[in-house]
Amino acid sequence: GDQFENLDKHTQWGIDFLERYAKFVKERLEIEQNYAKQLRNLVKKYCPKRSKDEEPRFTSCLSFYSILNELNDYAGQREVVAEEMAHRVYGELMRYSQDLKAERKHHLQEGRKAQQHLDHCWKQMDNSKKKFERECKEAEKSQITYERLDNDINATKSEVEKAKAQFYMRTHAADESKNEYAAQLQSFNAEQWKHFHSAIPQIFKNLQNMDERRTVKLGETYRSFAEAERRVIPIISKCLEGMVSAAKAVDERRDSAIVVESFKSGFEPPADFPFEDFSQNLSRTGSDGTISNTPKGDNRERDGAPGPRSDPKHPMSRTKNKLWLFGKKPKAPSLEDFSHLPPEQRRKRLQQRIDELNRELQKEMDQRDALNKMKDVYEKNPQMGDPNSLQPKISETICNMEKLRSEIHKNETWLSEVEGKQSSRGDRRHSADNHHHGPQGRESPEGSYTDDTSQEHQTPHHRPGPAQPRHPNPDPHEFDDEFDDDDPLPVIGHCKALYSFDGQNEGTLVMAEDEVLYIIEEDKGDGWTRARKQSGEEGYVPTSYVEITLEKNSKGAVTYI
Repeated sequence: GDQFENLDKHTQWGIDFLERYAKFVKERLEIEQNYAKQLRNLVKKYCPKRSKDEEPRFTSCLSFYSILNELNDYAGQREVVAEEMAHRVYGELMRYSQDLKAERKHHLQEGRKAQQHLDHCWKQMDNSKKKFERECKEAEKSQITYERLDNDINATKSEVEKAKAQFYMRTHAADESKNEYAAQLQSFNAEQWKHFHSAIPQIFKNLQNMDERRTVKLGETYRSFAEAERRVIPIISKCLEGMVSAAKAVDERRDSAIVVESFKSGFEPPADFPFEDFSQNLSRTGSDGTISNTPKGDNRERDGAPGPRSDPKHPMSRTKNKLWLFGKKPKAPSLEDFSHLPPEQRRKRLQQRIDELNRELQKEMDQRDALNKMKDVYEKNPQMGDPNSLQPKISETICNMEKLRSEIHKNETWLSEVEGKQSSRGDRRHSADNHHHGPQGRESPEGSYTDDTSQEHQTPHHRPGPAQPRHPNPDPHEFDDEFDDDDPLPVIGHCKALYSFDGQNEGTLVMAEDEVLYIIEEDKGDGWTRARKQSGEEGYVPTSYVEITLEKNSKGAVTYI
């Protein structure tokens, strides 16, 4: 009984220990989960929140972002460790613990049943023993009574016979209880032997097997606990190798080149200070006449001959504008044409804006084409919809296109101005007022102004780009050349204005809705058609704003409506 109690306590301790280890694993994997979560949050905190285009291209930045990516992968591996521990260790232990509890309960119940059976057999044997004892005492009493009456001369024969019969009956009962007690004792001894030599040892053995299996399971889960870590080591090593590779990719020379490219201003270093001779009014002697020879070249420069500077003002004023390169840069207001930026940076920003506007224009053109197709479908199949319902949207789209084209032209004018200045830096002009290009540098709506296509003269500095109507250059001198032809261009057709056009830019015509104009030069693919009013005034109108009819002998008009 004592051993049974000891085993009961020990097996309970074993299960408690297993569950304590399971709790340890659970807390361990929670640490791993929190670690992974904190790593991911850290990566997210330091990852760039801007778009890819705005990201600096320095190798040091790119390498740092690579390290962040590797650390994010590393955090993923910590999550794998936690999942492995949760599934292969903690989950397995909790399932096994439930099985152990059920098995232990079964074995302990078997032991208690065996003990109860032995107790029952002992009670039966003890009862038969007590009965045998009582019967013997009763038999002894009846024997004494019989012997006393048998020796008593006064006792009657019937009394003696009665006592004798009683004595024989008691003796017989004692013999029977003796036999029963002997049988019960033999049965109990057999059950007791079986209890201590078979039933209980088997139960103890089952409990021992159960406990040993629990111990083996602990050993296996200890190994699984370690394997969960070991399994991710190769991938973690790759993450660390990736970090090392990112470190090796840092290139200081490339980063310096990017800095130079990013901040290149396009300015030239300030020119030499000229010698300013204040002694010219002094009388010279033969001995000091050489003084006037020194600033000869500089005097010529000051008198207006071409020199190394482009600014007619005193070079000090020019140098003051440049000194910020080595000191604190003055704050300049941000202007629409980016003229507050150095030439190279201005060129880049203008090009970026032109590219963005072109993308927006393409979207509007696609939308216009889609609306026109839908309108055609409605016109052919009126039951599908009213074609007139699309007209406001089409008009709005065309209006947006014109605004975008105007913006593109304006920015391209600024860009050509920047590029013209940059290209002429080697041959710098003295006059500060010469901001406009000459005729060879202008960008006009068309490459040619004659009706003979074989005589088209392309502008040398015309920038290639998608076909789009550009408002004529705002320089008033540029269109003087175009309309000073001796012979007016022949009329090749006529057009009717679908919408009014304000013609605010130089070289364009004001046009009222439904006004009829003569066409003297058709659209060359840039969205502008050259027309003449009834009054004889000539200029350009947006092709998309007019409905064109060409004469039969003229070539087909290019329209976008």
